[in-house]
Amino acid sequence: MEKLKVAGGYILICIIWGSTWLAIRLGLDSIDPIISVGIRFLLASGFIYFLMKFNDVELQVDKKSVKIYLMLAFFSFIIPFGLVYWAEQFIPSGLASILFAIMPFGVIIFSRLMMPQNRVGLSQLAGVALGFAGIVIIFSENIHIEITNYLWGMIAVLVSSMMQAFIAVAMKKHGGHLHPLSMNFLPLLIAGIVLIPIAFIFETPSRWIFDAKSVGSILYLAFFGTVVTFTTYYWLLKRMNVVILSLSAFITPIIAVVLGWLILDEYFSQRVIMGSSLVLIGILFANFKGLIKYFHMRRSRVNI
Repeated sequence: MEKLKVAGGYILICIIWGSTWLAIRLGLDSIDPIISVGIRFLLASGFIYFLMKFNDVELQVDKKSVKIYLMLAFFSFIIPFGLVYWAEQFIPSGLASILFAIMPFGVIIFSRLMMPQNRVGLSQLAGVALGFAGIVIIFSENIHIEITNYLWGMIAVLVSSMMQAFIAVAMKKHGGHLHPLSMNFLPLLIAGIVLIPIAFIFETPSRWIFDAKSVGSILYLAFFGTVVTFTTYYWLLKRMNVVILSLSAFITPIIAVVLGWLILDEYFSQRVIMGSSLVLIGILFANFKGLIKYFHMRRSRVNI
């Protein structure tokens, strides 16, 4: 049952995070990005507070936990999301997807630096390389890199990706004592409180239209795209290899492309199929040892 829950949780975050790109795109037709993500995080913190009360989850406020909350607020939510939203004003979304898919490589590097006892095997390295190659193939048709115009936007996405990689490894190492709900509540609350005033300063409130599309987008992103996904993600982080978990960064762009094809009638080419196949092969490679162990256990049970 535990393995089924882990597999189900992994599939869940991939599907929902893959759908958030579409939800963001639909919402930004009516409302600017910073106010959208600020309200998203503030609402999400409210949802989490209700869930904590309903499940009798206490907020841990010891010194170590408070440091983790502050680190998550700024280096998992405020700065990385701000950098990506800012960068997508200057670089194509396909290029942003490729650059953000560097994250699993960052996880490998930080794992070696921060948790040297957790060795990264050749099969995982090969899986990450194959998965990244698949992402490049998927978006290669629409990528035209102009270093002069795109440089700062590219750097912003890379910095965001490396921050998320660092946070994933840091939480794996130091966040084991925190409940997945309490781990999200204060960071999201702080992120919302910081981002909303920034939106009033740098965006144009008179252009904000809170219609059904923008409100629906924010509600979906707040509850499903933030509460469900990040709570599940931190729950999985305690039960999965952090490199394997980071490979979700390869799957979500595929889901985003498929949803864009199904709902927005966007172009769907053979390259998407080729790249997606390579991503899946890469994930199988990364999980090679786990799969061998699973089939060996199955065979042992059959022989018994």
